[in-house]
Amino acid sequence: MTRAVFFDIDGVLIHGFHARPDLTRRWDTNLLADMGVESKRFVDEFIYDIFVKKVVTGEMSVIDALERRLPSLGYKGSPIAFHHYWLINDSELNQPLLDGIRQLKRKSDIRLYIATNQEHLRASWLWSHLGLNELFDDMFYSARIGVRKPDPAFFDFAMSKIGPQTEPPLFFDDTPKVIDGARAAGWEAVLFNTIDDFTSHPWIAARL
Repeated sequence: MTRAVFFDIDGVLIHGFHARPDLTRRWDTNLLADMGVESKRFVDEFIYDIFVKKVVTGEMSVIDALERRLPSLGYKGSPIAFHHYWLINDSELNQPLLDGIRQLKRKSDIRLYIATNQEHLRASWLWSHLGLNELFDDMFYSARIGVRKPDPAFFDFAMSKIGPQTEPPLFFDDTPKVIDGARAAGWEAVLFNTIDDFTSHPWIAARL
């Protein structure tokens, strides 16, 4: 008998954007000085527009989107170079959490997965370059599936891939709306703010 345990990326496995602003670690602090792009404009005119609407759901590549939008934000260089800067600065792993997950991986009754809203290139970077493939069995992400969490189709897709479960999947995510969506799909979902939310969960604590 095994149980599937899922983790979000940003705000959970990666110290970066968190649903709670006070827990966010910004990657774009030096964006203006380094790349000539004002961070608020990048968020307002790129992230909350074409990125969320098309890139994260796999309708458009992130490089194509950057190629289209960066010139209007004052950046005239390569979109690939800009994307690399973004990846490098938005990849701070939550090492204490990963240490705990490594302990779980030694248990024969646990399967480990990622469930995240990501575009294709960053998902590949996190999986291969940062080594998440060494801990997790699969990564379910929005551009792969075609919808973002908390769309029910996201959770349906993940369930179709992991197969029948004797216990509800256990999921750690930092966004309340996603937690609600996961619970509506029949998962046990835990709002993640700090590592204590992971280590103090009774089912997890019994296996650490």
